[in-house]
Amino acid sequence: MTTTFRPSLIVQLTSMRPPQATDAPKLALYESQVEAATKDLVLYPDELSEIVVRLENQSDRPLDWSLEVKGDFPAEWCLLSQMQPQEIAPNQPLDFRIAFEIPKDFFENQTAIHPERSRLQLNYQSQIQVYVHRLGSSQLVSYEVFTLYVRPASTYLNFLPALFQETDFVSRFLTIFEQTFDPTVQTLETLWAYIDPLTAPEAFLPFLSQWVAWRMDSRWDLNLQRRLIRNALTLYRWHGTRRGLRFYLHIYTGIPLDEHLPEAEKSIGIEEVFGQGFVVGKTRLGQDSMFGGGQPYHFTVRLHPEPTVQIDEALIRSIIEDYKPAFCSYELQIVN
Repeated sequence: MTTTFRPSLIVQLTSMRPPQATDAPKLALYESQVEAATKDLVLYPDELSEIVVRLENQSDRPLDWSLEVKGDFPAEWCLLSQMQPQEIAPNQPLDFRIAFEIPKDFFENQTAIHPERSRLQLNYQSQIQVYVHRLGSSQLVSYEVFTLYVRPASTYLNFLPALFQETDFVSRFLTIFEQTFDPTVQTLETLWAYIDPLTAPEAFLPFLSQWVAWRMDSRWDLNLQRRLIRNALTLYRWHGTRRGLRFYLHIYTGIPLDEHLPEAEKSIGIEEVFGQGFVVGKTRLGQDSMFGGGQPYHFTVRLHPEPTVQIDEALIRSIIEDYKPAFCSYELQIVN
């Protein structure tokens, strides 16, 4: 006599993110509808959502089982790879987690809108099918139906009573205001980064340069422009002085200031030339007089850059011409 083996495998679903944004629990008329709603899962962009599958083997023998997730959602949303049959002991329960994740740009990506539909699909019908494998064949023993609800994440709901947090219409209505005002709120919270030239967007730099009356020059790269705009007031304050010119050259070349060293030993040396030139009368040649000297208001700029640093001499001379007093003359020496 041949007996037919009918495996007794109970399947139960539990959502780790039960639907706050659906009205089904509140409008359900029967207990079965409420239980069904607890299986449903809410998905937020770029966030993992999990559903727990609880299996219970009520037979007196071990079972080899596997499951499959189906639905009208894109296959890549389900992070369950191809599942190999596993064994569950007799009269023992087993929990299995299935994770879902939707793209971060789901609501911004126009390809999510199907050409044949005029509205973006937000609810997806899904099904978990459980199979038992025996003697080389597979038998479908149970299945559970649940719904995936795609919703934008909202923080405004936290300010409402729990009764309104569970209403789909209120959730989606508040999302309109949140997505409208949230960029402005975020901008205000990071306003300091917009007015700091080192962190401001590139498109905002012309406004900041006009704010401090600094002329942007295409010869400077973006990082140098940022540093110059940020230090514009300091450069104005020390305009026409040795200290200011050294600081200006330091910003451009990156050569250290070496403030603790004597002037003759600094990496950016600026020395004024004092000499009486050719003097007729009492003098000591080579000590307090010189031939061909005596040029008034003359100074020497001596740079000692690292061998790997490229110096644009024409730009250096332009900086000195713009920053020195108009009546002064100078000599530039770049010592490699």
